[in-house]
Amino acid sequence: MMMAENSGIEWTDHTFNPWVGCTKISPACDHCYAEAWDLRFGGHRWGSGADRRRTKTWGQPVRWNRQAAGVAARRPRVFCASLADVFDNHRSIDDGWRRDLWALIRQTTYLDWLLLTKRPQNVARYLPSDWGTGYPNVWLGTTVENQVEHDRRVPILTAIPAAIRFLSMEPLLGPVDLGGAEGLHWVIAGGESGSQHRPTDPDWFRSLRDQCAVVDVPFLFKQWSGRNQAEIKAKGRLLDGTLHDSYPEAREI
Repeated sequence: MMMAENSGIEWTDHTFNPWVGCTKISPACDHCYAEAWDLRFGGHRWGSGADRRRTKTWGQPVRWNRQAAGVAARRPRVFCASLADVFDNHRSIDDGWRRDLWALIRQTTYLDWLLLTKRPQNVARYLPSDWGTGYPNVWLGTTVENQVEHDRRVPILTAIPAAIRFLSMEPLLGPVDLGGAEGLHWVIAGGESGSQHRPTDPDWFRSLRDQCAVVDVPFLFKQWSGRNQAEIKAKGRLLDGTLHDSYPEAREI
C-alpha cells in the first residue's frame, strides 16, 4: 500500500498522505497510478465531484522524526502526498487539514518534507503565515511532463521562496528545454509505467542530464518506461552506462 512506512520510490524514504483524492488536470495524469490504486481498493475519491478523505496515518511522521532524532546521518525525506495534491483547492479539503499539516511539518524538524504539486498557482494562497523565505525542511516541487507544462508551471514555482525547489519530470512525455534551470535545485526524470505507458526517447533524458550538468543542478534518473515494475526494474537505472542519483544539499536546521 502506497500510504505506508517505507517507500519504494527511489528519491524518498517515506510517503505520507494527509488525505487521499485528486482530479486529473494535465497529460501526466492520464494514466494516474493513484487513481488506479483508489479504484482497486474501492474508493471514490477521484474527480471534481468526489470528496477527498483525510487519513488516519498522521502519527507516522512523528514516529519517523523520533527515530531520526540525533541518529540519522541526514534527515529522512518524506514525499507528501503520493495519493493527493497538498495544493488542490477542492471544496472538500477543510482548511484545518492544511493547518494541521503545517503544524506537523514544523514539529518534525528531523524530516525533510517533499511537497510535489501540479498546481503551483495555488501554493502561495495555502502557505502558512510564518512561511517567510521558506521552512528549511520543506522542498517545493512541481510536475513537468512536457514543454507546455514547464512553461506554465516552472515560472510560478521559482517565484515562491523555498529552501529547495525541484521538478519531477515523470512521466516525461517529450523533450523539455529547462531554460537554464534558473531557480531550481534538483531535477528528477523518469518514464511512465503501466499497461498503457507512453514510450520515452532516451534523448529526452540525455538532454535533461546535460542541461543540469551545465548549471550544476543535481539530476536523478529514476526509471525507464515499461508495462510494470518488474519490467522497469529489469531495465535498470543506468543512462548511457551511468547511474544518475544526485540530490540537493538539505538546509541545516
